[in-house]
Formats: sequence, structure tokens, C-alpha cells
Amino acid sequence: MAYSASRLPARFPVGTKFVIEGRAGGDVSRFIEFPDGTKLRLPKRPAAEVSGRRSRAKSKRGH
Repeated sequence: MAYSASRLPARFPVGTKFVIEGRAGGDVSRFIEFPDGTKLRLPKRPAAEVSGRRSRAKSKRGH
């Protein structure tokens, strides 16, 4: 299976796993593991950056 993190499918096959691994020192690794064993690493994005984008989008609409 060939997928990129910027273009994920709308549906995932049965048995697909979303994995979050934490390591000493605060390092976190996120990836999706497909039933055939293929792993797709997801980009590291701070939660503050994601929520900041959403709040700006709402304010532009005037809500």
C-alpha cells in the first residue's frame, strides 16, 4: 500500500491501527499500521499549533 501522511484515505481497511509510542525524554512517535504490516509515520505537530489553526478559522467566519 502506498500512502502519504498528507493524503490519507477516507476509509481504512479492517485491522488498521493508530499507534502512539512514548519514550523517555518526552519523545512521541505516531504512525498508522495497516493489516499487511505497512507503517505510515505521521508528522509531529504540537497540539497548540493544531488548536491555533482551528480557532483562527472560526474567527474568520465571524462566529
